[in-house]
Amino acid sequence: MEELIHLFPNLYHGFSVALSLQNLMYCFIGVFLGTLIGVLPGIGPLATIAMLLPITFNLPAVPALIMLSGIYYGCQYGGSTTAILVKLPGESASVVTCIDGHEMAKQGRAGPALAIAAIGSFIAGTVGTILIARFGPPLAEVALQFGAAEYFSLMVMGLVASAVLAYGSLVKALAMILLGLILGIVGTDVNSGMARFSFGIAGLTDGISFTVIAMGLFGFAEIVSNLEQGGGARDLLFQKIKHLYPTKNDLRLAWKPVVRGTAIGSFFGALPGAGPTIAAFSAYALEKKLAKDPSRFGKGAIEGVAGPESANNAAAQCAFIPTLTLGIPGSATMALMLGALTIQGIAPGPQVMTQRPDLFWGLIASMWIGNAMLVILNLPLVGLWVKLLTVPYRLLFPAIMMFMAIGVYSLNNASLDLYMMVLFGFLGYVFVKLKCEPAPLILAFVLGPLMEENLRRALLISRGDPTVFATRPISAGFLIATALLLCVMVIPAVVNKRKEVLAADAA
Repeated sequence: MEELIHLFPNLYHGFSVALSLQNLMYCFIGVFLGTLIGVLPGIGPLATIAMLLPITFNLPAVPALIMLSGIYYGCQYGGSTTAILVKLPGESASVVTCIDGHEMAKQGRAGPALAIAAIGSFIAGTVGTILIARFGPPLAEVALQFGAAEYFSLMVMGLVASAVLAYGSLVKALAMILLGLILGIVGTDVNSGMARFSFGIAGLTDGISFTVIAMGLFGFAEIVSNLEQGGGARDLLFQKIKHLYPTKNDLRLAWKPVVRGTAIGSFFGALPGAGPTIAAFSAYALEKKLAKDPSRFGKGAIEGVAGPESANNAAAQCAFIPTLTLGIPGSATMALMLGALTIQGIAPGPQVMTQRPDLFWGLIASMWIGNAMLVILNLPLVGLWVKLLTVPYRLLFPAIMMFMAIGVYSLNNASLDLYMMVLFGFLGYVFVKLKCEPAPLILAFVLGPLMEENLRRALLISRGDPTVFATRPISAGFLIATALLLCVMVIPAVVNKRKEVLAADAA
């Protein structure tokens, strides 16, 4: 009860920060860019936030974070618009929306599909923001009790979770984590002052720039792989959208999936390594399982739009919980947010709430304002978003590449950064070909130096005794959870392999 009493003054302070003219402007810029990026397939929030990081250097911390977060949750809205109208998901979390959303559009019911997506997204986003405001402070208070051993074990759990929940092979995901950890320790050792993995290159003694690796892996590589696939003909829906408002029957069918999707998204959003895509797929699977007539799904069931859209937006909002309160990014995009905090000279973790309440509560309040802006933006501007899809991708990419090059060079005025961006872009393209997801790498790159620092501190306090991680209860709990996560992934794979071998022997 006492926490609730403190909640309202904090929210009042947050709204007083977020409603300033400067912050409102950057919130609008963020959600508008997010919607635009969500509509245009093949770019995504990761590449966009990576490209815009240099711009935030000259901005105060609050408007910079408000703009970047607006881009992130704005992408979830924009992706649903083209998924419904064109069957072309601008964002991976909107893939599920294509299934029933586009079928509704072909039946002349694009308006209700878009409206339900917007309403579900707004409700889920609002609930996600409430959850951050309600559970963020208590979680931060708990985190303030953590020592070096607990932080190290928590980070190990976060990295393993990102590997377990990543798409594709667990071995590849773990390899990406190891590569990220190696890249993270390039530079000068804080304790000894010795250069590590710099290979005699003076520019590497300060380490690899976070912006360079993010732009290369997510921006450059994404553009090259999209160009390789070719533009292709897009099945544009040129019918005039009528009857934007859903019927009473639509609302009756959709409200329960919205509630369930919001709950699923909130859960997966707070988990490290899960995120909106897994939440959307889980929500769709649940709705199909609970439906009285599952055969309706895939043929224009409005529940197949309401559930996944609510889930991916709730997950996008709740992903900020571990990032802001624990300093542990739950996804690659959140790792970029953490990088933006570090660039601003703010140490990520629970102390952000106590030392920078204007940043924490201002960001939360801006999410409410941003979600309201998105509802107003998305429905009236549907025609504009569809017209944007007629622009060939080959005309967009040179401008994007030039913007990235200028941004990277402006960091240190060093040509080495440009060469490294191209190198990581090529590496990212190779990862695409090998079906290695780069998200675990960027998480490990961000968390690696923090893990090393806490590992050294814990061993220093325990006088070199490694059992400190197992004897402290909270740390041991995180390590047990990490082992269970690995078992969840490894055991089914071993059982399936054994079945394959037995079947081959029997044949």
